[in-house]
Amino acid sequence: MNQNLDVPSSHLAHTSRKSITGSKRSLILRGLSLTIFLLAFGFVLQGQNGAQDPGPRTGGAQAGAPIAGLTADQLAYFNDGLNRFQEVEVVQGGAHNGLGPTFNSNSCSSCHAQPAIGGSSPAVNPQVQVAAADGATNTLPSFITLNGPVREARFIFATGPNGRITNTPDGGVHGLFTIQGRSDAQSCTLAQPNFQRMLEQNNVSFRIPTPTYGEGLIESISEDTILANQAAESAWARFLGVSGHPNRSGNDGSITRFGWKAQNKSLLVFSGEAYNVEMGITNELFPNERGYPPNPLPPGCLTGQAPDDGTNFDSTTTTGVSSDTVSFAAFMRLLDQPTPACTGTGCSASIQNGRHLFTDVAKCSVCHTPSMTTGTSYVPALSNVQANLFSDLLVHNMGRELADGVSQGAAGPDEFRTAPLWGLGQRIFFLHDGRTSDLLQAIEAHASQGSEANGVIHIFNGLTQTQKQDLLNFLRSL
Repeated sequence: MNQNLDVPSSHLAHTSRKSITGSKRSLILRGLSLTIFLLAFGFVLQGQNGAQDPGPRTGGAQAGAPIAGLTADQLAYFNDGLNRFQEVEVVQGGAHNGLGPTFNSNSCSSCHAQPAIGGSSPAVNPQVQVAAADGATNTLPSFITLNGPVREARFIFATGPNGRITNTPDGGVHGLFTIQGRSDAQSCTLAQPNFQRMLEQNNVSFRIPTPTYGEGLIESISEDTILANQAAESAWARFLGVSGHPNRSGNDGSITRFGWKAQNKSLLVFSGEAYNVEMGITNELFPNERGYPPNPLPPGCLTGQAPDDGTNFDSTTTTGVSSDTVSFAAFMRLLDQPTPACTGTGCSASIQNGRHLFTDVAKCSVCHTPSMTTGTSYVPALSNVQANLFSDLLVHNMGRELADGVSQGAAGPDEFRTAPLWGLGQRIFFLHDGRTSDLLQAIEAHASQGSEANGVIHIFNGLTQTQKQDLLNFLRSL
């Protein structure tokens, strides 16, 4: 608050400093105190009346169901994938072997749990318990807390044998935990990365789990539809300074669309990579143990077969033949999009106005496209479906404050895929690194030096508090 408050000139027009009596000085000071109190009270009222994130919707989860119209066999594959998604992996000697040598958690559903299996980071972080499971000797990194988001850690630059960072880009996931000390890990001796040192050198970027709802619909949207949508918004994009582009496969040049930077081509690749990176389980897509530079992996930490997961050639049951990665992909492919709290005129006036503000006034929809229609899929239930994803599936420059320093494919160190907003009403953590649980803060974080969202956030900041609240209410209805 500015303490150099101006006293009205008329009040002191004929009064010199020396001629002010004690009583007059007291009156002036009282007046100044009253002015300061009224200004402060006004700021308090303004804060109380400001727009606020209403928080995650209460009630049952409006996500996690299979898409409508599946055949009995397709539903069997969905349920088989759902069961495998919840399996707890062990190192060896159990039903689901292959965990480690490094890992971030021991089950897909432990991280993808909010508001139902397949979602995002839950309110209670399972990594806290997993770190010490079965006698493991892991230390919790400072960025993993009981009520914080599930996180993976990526190093921006590689480290040398002395532990110092180099000029060589890294960008890869470094497992938070190792199997050292676990009762099923035999003699493995493998220290955790020195995360505290990397934090001190600003060499760590975080990511939280992306929700997997509606992924089969996203996979079924044609490239022509994505590009046509981009062209349809081009005029407003130019006006607002938005210049997103697709991320593309380095092999066939097609548009990639899964992951925080749309770095993965398909749900199968997405599943195989996560199985290997997040749980350390080798599979048919990623059949080799990950490298552990700058030091080789200790021999005692190599356990079991390679790859750990593969096609069950001996099975005679319909669903048992698939590998885990194929089953994970099938589960996500057949997982329906979240159901909003209301639609159309069934929504409150505030939510209806919030949608109008989102699409027609603030123009958030230039990037967060409300819907796209799928093409023809080999799964008929996925064909010609309106996918209410609220994303253009393009990557955009999000500016200096959100940049993670990691490049993946054609997505640069400050670029991210437009995050789909369906199901946002029941999410707890926001942005790629889970830095906030406040939706308003997440919106405001879109603005920073170089961000393509600056124009949109400028419009948002010009809205009245009531309008901002309506927009927040709309988003929490999704």
